[in-house]
Amino acid sequence: MSFLRRRKGTDSSKSQNLRCSIVKEDEKNNLYESPRKESYNSKKWSCWDSCCWFIGFVCSVWWFLLLLYNTMPASIPQYVTEAITGPLTDPPGVKLRKEGLTVNHPVVFVPGIVTGGLELWEGHQCAEGLFRKRLWGGSFGELYKRPLCWAQHMSLDNETGLDPPGIRVRPVSGLVAADYFAAGYFVWAVLIANLAQIGYEEKTMYMAAYDWRLSFQNTEVRDQTLSRIKSNIELMVATNGGKKVVVIPHSMGVLYFLHFMKWVEAPPPTGGGGGSEWCAKHIKAVMNIGGPFLGVPKSVSGLFSVEARDIAIARTFAPGFLDKDVFGLQTFQHLMRMTRTWDSTMSMIPKGGETIWGGLDWSPEGSSFNCGAKTLRNNSINNTDQIPNINLANMKNVNYGRIISFGKDVAEAHSSKIERVDLLQDSMKADMLANLTNCDIWIEYHDIGDHRIKAVADYKVYTAGSILDLLHFVSPKLMARGGAHFSYGIADNLDDPNYQHYKYWSNPLETKLPDAPDMEIYSMYGVGIPTERAYVYKVTTATDCSIPFQIDTSAEGGSEDSCLKGGVFSADGDETVPVLSAGLMAAKGWRGKTRFNPSGIPTYIREYSHAPPANLLEGRGTQSGAHVDIMGNFALIEDVIRVAAGATGKELGGDHVYSDIFKWAERINLQL
Repeated sequence: MSFLRRRKGTDSSKSQNLRCSIVKEDEKNNLYESPRKESYNSKKWSCWDSCCWFIGFVCSVWWFLLLLYNTMPASIPQYVTEAITGPLTDPPGVKLRKEGLTVNHPVVFVPGIVTGGLELWEGHQCAEGLFRKRLWGGSFGELYKRPLCWAQHMSLDNETGLDPPGIRVRPVSGLVAADYFAAGYFVWAVLIANLAQIGYEEKTMYMAAYDWRLSFQNTEVRDQTLSRIKSNIELMVATNGGKKVVVIPHSMGVLYFLHFMKWVEAPPPTGGGGGSEWCAKHIKAVMNIGGPFLGVPKSVSGLFSVEARDIAIARTFAPGFLDKDVFGLQTFQHLMRMTRTWDSTMSMIPKGGETIWGGLDWSPEGSSFNCGAKTLRNNSINNTDQIPNINLANMKNVNYGRIISFGKDVAEAHSSKIERVDLLQDSMKADMLANLTNCDIWIEYHDIGDHRIKAVADYKVYTAGSILDLLHFVSPKLMARGGAHFSYGIADNLDDPNYQHYKYWSNPLETKLPDAPDMEIYSMYGVGIPTERAYVYKVTTATDCSIPFQIDTSAEGGSEDSCLKGGVFSADGDETVPVLSAGLMAAKGWRGKTRFNPSGIPTYIREYSHAPPANLLEGRGTQSGAHVDIMGNFALIEDVIRVAAGATGKELGGDHVYSDIFKWAERINLQL
């Protein structure tokens, strides 16, 4: 029994030891497994996973809301909007229909640069499958799918300014040519919809689409566009009881139609042969929206370095990225090579020289615009008061006349303290020092040696009088073509036969308005938005194949109200066209009987003070004064509809002015 007890005790001790060893082994395994599980779990859910889930969540919510928006009754979005913002005002078309206005005069739309669609009719092998597909406008899908092929087909011939061999890109026709620039981004669509409310339809509305890349005269040479516009206007007048048309050009379309009015009067072969009375017989009014009559400084920066304010800021966040060969794309070089074949861009180079835009130490605007002022939502149809509460004592005088300055100190110094090197002398010295670097993408800067680049910067400052010399210096091929189609001076004698040449027809300072005293001309544009007026530049230190000049975004004015921000001096305007360019001709050059307006055509200024949308539900706003968004401005649309329905400028209330355009006009010595 004792043996058994010992045996049992031995067995129990062994089993106990076994259990202990098993427990210890389990604990040991747990010690090893626990870190592995934690490590596995940490790898299973990373920051990347969180980002993907977040993006997926946002996309799912977005698609759900989009589905909900498209399936719900149309009245619900309006109900939600009214619950947040209060009762909505009737759109102008609905309001004026209630007043009894109906369709009267036929309407002609003339789109501006880049807003009209372009489609492919013939292309190279890389563009297979794109016949009659939009290359410009719409979704811009081909830009993302085959960017180099797209840029090749959007470019014109660098020698002729016409189609390159084997490529035909043509303007889209009809109202759809420019109703929307891209999906959801309206241009003419809101105005068209409001006109339709009082009875307008396609037989009483015509979109005068044209290839906005070409010089104005070349649109007739290649496509006979000017002849088509003439025929369509004559047809609309004939089929609408002899009622004259109301023409509504926008942006560069203003210059294009100015060219048309001279072309239609001129004899063949360069003109349309309509005679001096054609405009008087066929046009009731020309309602110019955002017209760059005297050019825009933004065109200078675009031609000089393919930049504007927004692009310069983007460069600051990613220095060198857009200039380098990233994923095989040198973005800025491709963009410059393409846009420098578009001759139409040269139509917007500032006109009138220092007489209009100012010199080294003066400009018409002086310091009368507060760049830091907040815009109030007070856009009343009948309000003709000036914008109040501008403290000029706290505002620093700006040398707007210096369109390009190399360095902030140069932009602000008195001209007597600026040491300049003669650009033309350096040009002659540099002819034998051309840069022979082989670059994948040729642009005209690659033919300029380092000495010439330095000479450009050493000249320090460029006014409207020397900008042309600068552009001839850095882009001779571009300016050689442009010189055959555009002019930028002020005529001494408008009766000189030389001014019958078509290159003067789009410059209001070198041509006369038609002999049509019953016709009316409106200048309609936004105000209250800081608009690019002058630039501070620097020479880049990038590779030989990059663009050597760049806006110096480090140049700041030093205060919230300063007009110098990010290397750009701003003045009053619509964010693209300064007030000086949009309003001066109607305020002075064409006011009454002048040598530019010998028949005394009545001119009216209609300014629209910019007021941003109060919330996201307002979209781009109904009181915007921005260059394109103004096309949805209810006050402007109401003015257009009233004139189309038969009203005159006097019945609209005459001038409607917020800016100091009349004061600036007094400072300009324009011989009338």
